[in-house]
Amino acid sequence: MNHDLQPIIIGVGQSVWRERDVDRSPVDALQAVATKALSDTASDRVINAVDSIVHIPFLMNQVPGLAEAMPINPGAALAERLGLKATQYTSDVGGNLPQQLLNEFAGRLSQGDGAVTLLCGVELLATFLGAVRSGEGFPDWATGLENTAIQVGETPVMTAATEQAHGLYEPINAYPLFESAQAHAKGLSTAEHQARLGNLLSAMSRCAAENPYAWKNRQLSPEEVLSTASGNRMISYPYTKVMNAIIAVDQAAAVVLTTVGKARELGVDPDKWIYLRGVASAHDSWFLSQRANLHESPALNAACSAALTQSGLDTDALTHFDLYSCFPSAVQAGCDALGIEPDDARGVTVTGGLSLFGGPGNNYSLHAIASMVDCLRNTDNGAGLVWANGGYLTKHSVGVYARQPPEQAWKPRSDTSMQAGIDALAIPDLADQGSGRFVLEAHTVCYSADEPDRAIAIGRLDDGRRCVALSKDAQLMQALVDGNCVGQEAVVRHEDGLNHFRFQGSNYG
Repeated sequence: MNHDLQPIIIGVGQSVWRERDVDRSPVDALQAVATKALSDTASDRVINAVDSIVHIPFLMNQVPGLAEAMPINPGAALAERLGLKATQYTSDVGGNLPQQLLNEFAGRLSQGDGAVTLLCGVELLATFLGAVRSGEGFPDWATGLENTAIQVGETPVMTAATEQAHGLYEPINAYPLFESAQAHAKGLSTAEHQARLGNLLSAMSRCAAENPYAWKNRQLSPEEVLSTASGNRMISYPYTKVMNAIIAVDQAAAVVLTTVGKARELGVDPDKWIYLRGVASAHDSWFLSQRANLHESPALNAACSAALTQSGLDTDALTHFDLYSCFPSAVQAGCDALGIEPDDARGVTVTGGLSLFGGPGNNYSLHAIASMVDCLRNTDNGAGLVWANGGYLTKHSVGVYARQPPEQAWKPRSDTSMQAGIDALAIPDLADQGSGRFVLEAHTVCYSADEPDRAIAIGRLDDGRRCVALSKDAQLMQALVDGNCVGQEAVVRHEDGLNHFRFQGSNYG
């Protein structure tokens, strides 16, 4: 079997810096991990064969007024430092990007478009935010190099105006909504649901405690996950602080991608090779309030199935997983898509998850891929799946990796028909102004200074349209915290540009 066009990873590198240093620029950090990844190939010939540098965009580029402090074209600056004549690429925004861009360039390499691709990303948010809070001001990290990077993909609008108005532009408010819908769909009692969350995060923390690249090497008991003591305050019910991704980290990762034929030509030892066996990318409806069901993701289900089919493996054959873990509802959606339980003995992460390993902006899943490579190299016949997620459980990219080559030669695949099927699914219309009966489909309570501040709910009006609504009623917020109220009837009214909901008195119990 000729596997010369089979995409493989031949080098990985990761770094974490726990001490703040404004003199360490993002390009310095990229150079450090790129050098690690290139050295990891154990071939001096690889570096001169790199003809594409793919940079995962900085999270700070998405914050108005902050992007000018960042390097304009970090890929070009890195190429200059390494002495490479490589074309630079970048993309839009989203945690899906590391896997999606790897999928994209694997396809290009397998069709003879290029020789070796270096994917890299960094976030120095701990240093950046620390400098601002201390009064030092913005670090001067801009390089001044011309922005010549080629853009891959485009940025869609992912929140509707009514979602923005009601606070759903913040992930900390959006993902707990999915959580309530998932708990209701599974018929979990409040006690069962709490135990599920505590056990999930506790198991993930064991991985973080042993990971030298994790931001926090800390193991938590289920009780510590759920407790609001010791600063682990409630953020948006039912998520305590440790259930939320931590973005104030200084972390970087890099991956070297090529094909079997090129790796052989460059003299890379086959013991370094990890095969990319299957890939797929898809997205759900851009607006979360227009998803047919809020407890599942058709696009994620389809992407996992497609990637596994291409890989020639099934879920039972996998030995490792890294399911995107910005919030517990994301992990559970990944488990549902794969038909596994959150307490699967194989684990759901190879890093420790975004809440303890760290959530370095758009770049987390590049760490997951690098960690997966390290894990699989220590096996004889291991296989793993990485799922990267962007938006509000919106954009999904999946990669299946294995120690051994596939039985069939690699054939590039297209996601077009799969996406067309997802786009054809019926979605509910969205009502900007709600009035009358309102049946809850998802809800959360947002906290401020350790106290409930407001409730957010998504539900259906009598005419079938979706509606997003708020409430500041203390009794209502307590009812949502005391038990799952999905399926209960409420009343909604539109006032001062917002939808407000309340329960009838009999529904509080």
